[in-house]
Amino acid sequence: MKFWQKIFIYSLILFLITFNLGGFFLIENSHNFSLKREMDRGLSEHYSIYTAITYYTLVSNSLLKNNSIDSNNEVITDYLKTFDNENAYLEVLDKNNSVVFSNIDLEIPKERVEIKKASRDRRRYIIRDIEDKTFLFITNLLDINGNTYKLTYIRDITYVYKDRLNQYNFFIKIETIISMILAIGMYILSKYITNPIDKLINSTKMIARGNYTERVNIHSKDEVGVLAENFNHMASAIDEKINELKTKTEEKQRFIDNLSHEMKTPLTSIIGYADFLRSTPYNEKTFIEGLNYIHKEGKRLEGLSWRMMNLILLKKENFSFKKENIKILLLDIKDYLKPKLQKKKIDLVISAKEYEVFVEEDLIKILVSNLIDNSIKASNKGSNIYINVYKSSKNKVILEIKDEGIGIPKEDIPKVFEAFYMVDKSRTRANNGAGLGLSICGEIAKLHKAKIEIESELNKGTNIKVIFP
Repeated sequence: MKFWQKIFIYSLILFLITFNLGGFFLIENSHNFSLKREMDRGLSEHYSIYTAITYYTLVSNSLLKNNSIDSNNEVITDYLKTFDNENAYLEVLDKNNSVVFSNIDLEIPKERVEIKKASRDRRRYIIRDIEDKTFLFITNLLDINGNTYKLTYIRDITYVYKDRLNQYNFFIKIETIISMILAIGMYILSKYITNPIDKLINSTKMIARGNYTERVNIHSKDEVGVLAENFNHMASAIDEKINELKTKTEEKQRFIDNLSHEMKTPLTSIIGYADFLRSTPYNEKTFIEGLNYIHKEGKRLEGLSWRMMNLILLKKENFSFKKENIKILLLDIKDYLKPKLQKKKIDLVISAKEYEVFVEEDLIKILVSNLIDNSIKASNKGSNIYINVYKSSKNKVILEIKDEGIGIPKEDIPKVFEAFYMVDKSRTRANNGAGLGLSICGEIAKLHKAKIEIESELNKGTNIKVIFP
């Protein structure tokens, strides 16, 4: 059963139960009030007649000086003949239940409880259905001159029950009309209320089919609106994650393709030269040249494997971080790179205060060494490389490396941290590079929660900033 159907059916059932209970209590309360009013009226009239008969017979008998039973019966009969009420009847029985007076034109039951249990100090009453009418019977004992009579007042209260029946009939008609109106209204309302949920369901189906850009267009402020907003946030997160996974998959595939390519070239050369030397008559010059080329390509493979190992270890190891003096680290790196700097006659100018940064010493040396090494490769002979260390306005330590080299094209800057990506492949291969240096730097920066920013201009140089948290 759909949600809108549940709303429609349950609301209609709840209304019918509530409405019927309310109508039932209202009608029954009105009926009981009318019945009590008729009973009070009947009791009042019965008492008036009872009092009047007692007084009238006493007065009449005292005037006639006759207290016989016949005389009492005549007086009672004479007085009650004057009683005229189309909704009421009177009956007087003697102690033997013989009729003294009666204007009843109905066939009433012979067995009457109120007659048998009649008393002087208490009036007995009972409601009876006779034919298609309903009557109220009120009876008590009447003492006149030492004689006992049974006075019964009978009142027609049929209209009270007819009114109740009419009210129920009218209520059923009203209920039918209202239920029809409510059913139509609830159908429209339930469809309207659940319409946003239908939109959510359709969106989930679209996302399940692979359309991760699907969003729900619901802007209400109620719970469904909040659900839709959260759903859109969730869908955005999923879409972002899917795109991230796609990007990573593409990067991995590109990494594998580039790795295969980078390994294939030196391996082909090594195998080719080895086969050439094996099949060619010995010639010292040719032999030495072949061995040098094999050695060169072997060293290139060795460098590639070491850098690959660095990338793998960066993702697995638990490193120990502590505060280190950044200036001392830079001086150590300068000593380590001195042969490369002297070979190209490049001066490494360090301007740094002795700030302390929370780093892993070996990793930070690899990061800075790779950045300086790239600057050396990109710089011309006799140029300068500047290293500055300072604090920003937000009290963050910034390490800046600036060279006067060939620069990086703007469109290539976002890609330089990808594994095996090379801006100038010919220059990189000439320097035994494989395009892994900046990729390693990026991983090390992530481990330190640091940020690397690159600014570069072709033929003017590159400025790299490492911003520590």
